[in-house]
Amino acid sequence: MQRTSYRPIDCLHFIDGRFMPSLNGKTFANMNPATEETLGTVAEGGAEEVDLAVQAARRALNGPWKKLSANERIAIMRKIGDLILERKAELAALESLDTGKPLWLSESVDIPRAAYNFHFFSDYIRTITTEATQQDDVALNYAIRRPVGVIGLINPWNLPLLLMTWKLAPALAAGNTVVMKPAELTPMTATVLAEICRDAGVPDGVVNLVHGFGPNSAGAALSSHPDVNALSFTGETTTGKVIMAAAAHSLKRLSFELGGKNPNIIFADSNLDEVIETTLKSSFINQGEVCLCGSRIYVERAAYEPFLDKFVAKTKELVVGEPFAEKTKVGALISEEHYERVTGYIRLAVEEGGTILCGGKRPDGLDTGYYLEPTIITGLDRKCRVVNEEIFGPVVTVIPFDSEEEVLEQVNDTHYGLSATVWTNDLRRAHRVAGQIEAGIVWVNTWFLRDLRTPFGGMKQSGIGREGGLHSFEFYTELTNICIKL
Repeated sequence: MQRTSYRPIDCLHFIDGRFMPSLNGKTFANMNPATEETLGTVAEGGAEEVDLAVQAARRALNGPWKKLSANERIAIMRKIGDLILERKAELAALESLDTGKPLWLSESVDIPRAAYNFHFFSDYIRTITTEATQQDDVALNYAIRRPVGVIGLINPWNLPLLLMTWKLAPALAAGNTVVMKPAELTPMTATVLAEICRDAGVPDGVVNLVHGFGPNSAGAALSSHPDVNALSFTGETTTGKVIMAAAAHSLKRLSFELGGKNPNIIFADSNLDEVIETTLKSSFINQGEVCLCGSRIYVERAAYEPFLDKFVAKTKELVVGEPFAEKTKVGALISEEHYERVTGYIRLAVEEGGTILCGGKRPDGLDTGYYLEPTIITGLDRKCRVVNEEIFGPVVTVIPFDSEEEVLEQVNDTHYGLSATVWTNDLRRAHRVAGQIEAGIVWVNTWFLRDLRTPFGGMKQSGIGREGGLHSFEFYTELTNICIKL
């Protein structure tokens, strides 16, 4: 068994360039979901700590950060990305300790992508231009960009560092200052990120970090703070609605990436071996705790049985185990509460008439930790809760279909609209079907392939707005039109 040489860390707030405990001294325990052991303590912040952080961010916005040139900001951002890569092994270990995900996944995806977010946006900011319009011979109009102001960044627990840097990098590139609120379940890499920002030369107060919970805690205080100009939130849809209500009184600018119940449509003419290889990932990577996972699988009837035979066989080969073991493909779920929620849906699937083809239980020999075998369910009606509600675990349903019209009706019959995948070798069908799916991103013959210049976000209750490339800067900047009479 491979084990990490990096020790867990206790997590303090980072406000105005220094680490500090909560003003009242309160802390909470950070738990390891793979062992159920305490990793360390976390400072529990609330309204007072959030207010200190927002005040620091406001001072920095109109102070040292504003005085830096774009080239100076870009150099600092590139340094942040470089330092993330220099500390890759440490960050990957902390991420796997916090989340229960396999170490190889943290090392190969989470941490490299976190660094790339900074490198990408530091390069992309150089390409941003604004419009100029000549109004006959009467006037010349041109637009200038300026930072929105103080940004609140509220982050989920499934991809902690990757998603925090996805927000932080464009916010800083645009000249904003920030207050970060990581998920209470995964505080460690956010704490190291604050240290990295300081070491890279970010002025005091530009990047602030407050740990804590959501309701009646740091999250609620950040959402409702009158001096926070915008909020970017990634997480569960119900929480997004609460944040939106809290932000309404000050009309904060909002960017939400929320839940998903994403379809994976497999036509009979597709390459089944390629489909299986990718569908294993889109179903079960990161324990299925990815908002983009394809948890509703629809297979054209001619390929239904062959797909199921191969998919079940390959799923049974996936090794569920301790995150730092080399052979582990599926780690532990994030918490006991989440484990009970996911397994509750599996019990519900049986009550609703479903058949568990594989998985659905704790693996043998793993009596401690929140482990669950990857689970494939068939025989459910399209109206069943298990088919319609986000489970956010290693659980998928598989349903046959007979026509494009039928599958599109089922695919779009949902409150969600984050992503979808279409598998076919028919070029016309690929364009035809992809163009009718109500989702923010549709992959054809692939999954999780991202060009960071492209728009990313969800429709319906899967989100508000788009991020990526210019779309991120549209959120993190304000435009002023200047009209010059000629």
